[in-house]
Amino acid sequence: MSPGPESIKHIMPNKTNAESAAPPAAAATPPESFEQAMAELAQLVTQMESGQLPLEASVAAYARGSELVRYCAAQLEKVESQVKVLEGEMLKPFSADGEDDV
Repeated sequence: MSPGPESIKHIMPNKTNAESAAPPAAAATPPESFEQAMAELAQLVTQMESGQLPLEASVAAYARGSELVRYCAAQLEKVESQVKVLEGEMLKPFSADGEDDV
């Protein structure tokens, strides 16, 4: 016998559009810095890799992780453009020993 509408409603309660569209509190909070975003991202990855998060929490963690990746990428682009300005629009090759390879 298949479950009736009453049991389905009990298993999956109705959510209004506002409830389902509202982001979690953490997602609404922008990171304070690149380092804080990276730390939060590492924590999310650890939680997701553990396999212990329920489905909805996994989806929320994935969404937050995507936000953090976009934030970090934007921060890196800003820094790269600042370095280009400081180096006169010419990026120099990185040298591990600190000497210029010019």
